[in-house]
Amino acid sequence: MSRPAKSQTCPSESAGNLPKQSARNGRRRFLQAGSGAVVAAALTPWHAWATRPMMNRSPNDRPNIGCIGVGSMGTGDAREHASFANIIAVCDVDQTRVDAAWKDPNIGKENCDRTTNYREILDRKDIDTVSIVTPDHWHVKIALEALAAGKHVFCQKPLTFTMEEGQLIRKACEKHPELVFFIGTQQRSDRDRFLRAVNMVQKGLLGDITKVTVGIDGSPTGGPFPIATPPEALNWDRWLGPAPLVDYREKRCHYEFRWWYEYSGGKFTDWGAHHVDIATWATGRQNVGHGPVQIDGTDAKHPVEFRHGMPVADDSYNTSHEFNIVCKYDDGMEMVITSKPDNGILFEGTKGKIFVNRGKITGVPIEQDWDKDQFGDAELTELYKGKPYEGHKSNFYRCITEGGLPVSDVWSHVQVMNVCHLAAISARLGRVLNWDCGSNMIKNDEEAAALMSRDPRAGFEYLRS
Repeated sequence: MSRPAKSQTCPSESAGNLPKQSARNGRRRFLQAGSGAVVAAALTPWHAWATRPMMNRSPNDRPNIGCIGVGSMGTGDAREHASFANIIAVCDVDQTRVDAAWKDPNIGKENCDRTTNYREILDRKDIDTVSIVTPDHWHVKIALEALAAGKHVFCQKPLTFTMEEGQLIRKACEKHPELVFFIGTQQRSDRDRFLRAVNMVQKGLLGDITKVTVGIDGSPTGGPFPIATPPEALNWDRWLGPAPLVDYREKRCHYEFRWWYEYSGGKFTDWGAHHVDIATWATGRQNVGHGPVQIDGTDAKHPVEFRHGMPVADDSYNTSHEFNIVCKYDDGMEMVITSKPDNGILFEGTKGKIFVNRGKITGVPIEQDWDKDQFGDAELTELYKGKPYEGHKSNFYRCITEGGLPVSDVWSHVQVMNVCHLAAISARLGRVLNWDCGSNMIKNDEEAAALMSRDPRAGFEYLRS
């Protein structure tokens, strides 16, 4: 499989999370990394999730892919990858899931290799591309090693677990511009809803945007959950990986990991990775050096007690279930990230307002077709950085073949994740944070800055270039 011409490169961003002593070390490391950040900017477009231009190729002309993480989302992604690439290996720390993917007639077809160790996939010279669909706290570690091994990377959202990870992955992508790195933010592919909304805002048809309300729902509550024996098929130590070693509880694992700050950011990074992304892209705040200057997390509740930003209980879901986080930008725009209204995004401008989610796009500007003759192929091509509008994964494989920056790129996604992580940190501490977009640091708050990074568990350290 030939490599594409050099892709565009861009800037770098920041870090992190946790205990006091290691947190200080993380902050010092983060400051050192952030001081060399490049301030450049690439525009941020995206794609749809099922068309066929890149599908109908002979097996000899398709990349070979290894799928790392084949749970529910990983299975769906693998089935889509099979339309474009040859799946020659599947991996998961749960043997039951590995075996299911191996047997799946749309994935392994009982004719691919299977393993519980992702390094066996990365070490193979015959694998061009990897799909990473693991719990969030594993994403960047595997992605850094995949890039170093010369693989193109598809990674599910949210890419980063901490803000430091954003800095690390950007630097790695700068080091490997010949490799395509693609994020699974498929809303960038929804032409009739999200893309129409982005175009309408970017065209100025709503006037100046004064407020964006991002409804992402609240996390579920639950617990206390009992300690249990891990299933025989699951390697619990490996599942935890970079996270602290703790006893197995069924509700900590697999999909339920999202409701524990030890592995994810709850709804802030789950739905936030989608809706904050659209809001940021539409309002032109996706480039390096952009971001809110103040984040107010005083209106946030958690299902367990917190001290110094850390949950006291270890047996219950701990991510925020009720919140209204106000992010202020230097031009006066507000972005409110909230659990309270409908799931979706409300753009309010000086001329009009629209609401969009996965089921609808509404508002007078939509009813009256304010974008008539201003939303067509030319606009879609511009949003897709010069590529044709097509399915989400089609864009990934087109970029592997042709080169160029994909519609769901690392640079803009890290900017989005910075906002999501800042919202979570402010909620965990219950106070206002001041953010310096230039240095990528929280100002005058050591405790908050400590939550921008987390030292990985011994034996699961990051690959640092």
